[in-house]
Amino acid sequence: MPRQLFSRRLAFALLLAGAAGCGSAPPAAAAPPPAGPAPTIHLTVDASDAPRHVTRAHMTMPVKPGALTLAYPKWIPGEHAPTGPLVNLIGPVIMAGGKKLEWKRDSERLFEFHVEVPKGTTEISIDLEFLEPVGANGFSAGSSTTPQLADLAWNHLLLYPLAWSPEQLTYVAQVKLPAGWKFGTALPVAHDGGDTIDFAPASLVTLIDSPVIAGAHSRVIQLGPDAGPKHEIDLVADSEEALEMTAQQTAAYKQLVAEAGALFGAHHYRDYHFLYTLSDGVASFGLEHHESSDDRVGERALIDGDLRHLSAGPLPHEFVHSWNGKYRRPSGLATKDYQEPMKGDLLWVYEGLTEYLGWVLTGRSGLLSDEDEREDLASIAATMEATPGRNWRPLEDTAIAAQVLYEAGSAGESMRRSVDYYPEGLLVWLDADVLIRQKSQGKASLDDFCKAFHGGKETGPEVHPYDLDEIVKKLNDVAPNDWKAFFDERIVKANAHAPVGGITGGGYKLVYNEEANARTGYAERARKYVSLRLSLGVALSAHDDVIDVVDGGPAALAGLAPGMRVVAVDGRRMSRTVMHAAIERAKKGTGPIELLVENGEYFKTLQVDWHGGERNAHLERDAAQPDILTQILAPKTPRPPEAVAAPPKKDDDDAKK
Repeated sequence: MPRQLFSRRLAFALLLAGAAGCGSAPPAAAAPPPAGPAPTIHLTVDASDAPRHVTRAHMTMPVKPGALTLAYPKWIPGEHAPTGPLVNLIGPVIMAGGKKLEWKRDSERLFEFHVEVPKGTTEISIDLEFLEPVGANGFSAGSSTTPQLADLAWNHLLLYPLAWSPEQLTYVAQVKLPAGWKFGTALPVAHDGGDTIDFAPASLVTLIDSPVIAGAHSRVIQLGPDAGPKHEIDLVADSEEALEMTAQQTAAYKQLVAEAGALFGAHHYRDYHFLYTLSDGVASFGLEHHESSDDRVGERALIDGDLRHLSAGPLPHEFVHSWNGKYRRPSGLATKDYQEPMKGDLLWVYEGLTEYLGWVLTGRSGLLSDEDEREDLASIAATMEATPGRNWRPLEDTAIAAQVLYEAGSAGESMRRSVDYYPEGLLVWLDADVLIRQKSQGKASLDDFCKAFHGGKETGPEVHPYDLDEIVKKLNDVAPNDWKAFFDERIVKANAHAPVGGITGGGYKLVYNEEANARTGYAERARKYVSLRLSLGVALSAHDDVIDVVDGGPAALAGLAPGMRVVAVDGRRMSRTVMHAAIERAKKGTGPIELLVENGEYFKTLQVDWHGGERNAHLERDAAQPDILTQILAPKTPRPPEAVAAPPKKDDDDAKK
């Protein structure tokens, strides 16, 4: 799962499956599987009505007479929460020998259905419908269809017999698409009949790990290399023009494949598909899989300059997950069944290390310039520093409480903290990388750890669980150090300040001035919001709603709070331009910034006492230290000039429009 899109950290506002996913009893102890081979289940998904936000499924399942428990997937790998969208499931309708069988939902484990199979019955059929969410946020439980495309997650549309482990079960899947639509997936195809596609038999684990995207507007971009696994980008979009990837982007994505191969040294997939959906009508997120990534961004992400910069990180992040998260996985997340709760205490490795390596590969591939990468790093560090919640909540707790924090929203985020193991995890692993390079006098780096920990021999999709002790041991093999204490200090303890040792040790200083941060500028223009966290201590939405305030900052001291809306600034209707102009006037000593705010049915004028002008974060070169950051971002394979992105614009006025 990637960082929030458009700020390279996902806006993790998930829809958990309502009360169905909360407070239920733990699953009963697993009984031994029945004697004999596990069943082969046939599944047909009819997506021909996807433009109306409805998909249907028909299953046939061999059974034996007696009690049968069917389960709907609850804990979805990569989502780190009980996000199976049970609330939108219509059915099941279970038939045997032409007669409808009654079922009963388990009163504690709501994702399980109990049915009594009559004597003499050898097969049942199951019909399901799934109501695709409309305008919902979230991961795969969010909106996934428009009139022009569909993103199909198999776990939405199936049940499985709980007596067997998902790895033992075989599914033979078929999907029916609207006429003329093309599709992309990593799931091996047995027969492509145009609008009807038959897939090769696969385990339930492989099936759920292999989503399908399809649409009326599609494009395939081959990334190579000539030898080894095939890599391609499968694009679907709401319009034909949205598919126009630039030559620079194409070259950079080819470079991404080469750089990831150099970093890890081995692949753990047969082929790899970047499933890339370009739409404003589906939930924006990224979700990792062994042999593909499910990345969903705005429709104009390839053709709008700001969105193109903001969308550079998701594909590298999810690609890294094939090694870090899918092949190597914390033992608490390597569950055996989709009903078993996941433990997120090592998400700062699963996601934090992936966040760091995704940032590294984004630079090495040329998807972003080094200048943009440094601006992004400065924005992350400054945001983590301006998070008062870090005084009480250690980073480890944001990982342990991930399933709660994903759905928390933005209001009060700076005091509560969010899933900070993504951005702050990046800073921790940068610190580790710089420390290894310093201790070894440049002879070793975190790349060596990745090759030893994630590489090994070429394999297909496999899961190799790990714990913290193995992480510490492998790091010590690369560079002897008290790594346990290193992580305890940064992860386990609550710290008043962000871990910026990788920045300072890497040859830079985190500084603040009035020059617009390029990354913040891209996001403000693309998302039409105002980010003043580092000055007034407030962030405003595109509709001028207060998203969050920094406790103790000027806006909070003036009385501003989430849930309010800024109507006017210094007597003039609120806009980004008006707000920035007011900050400039206040800097000259003309008095406080006057905000007319709406709070429910009431209006009030607040005086914000801030005279420091614009305040934005940047990295400034420290000539007294070697430039290790530039060494980290340097490509490890030959990079063609056409793969290199242009540096950011230095236009303060444009960032304020």
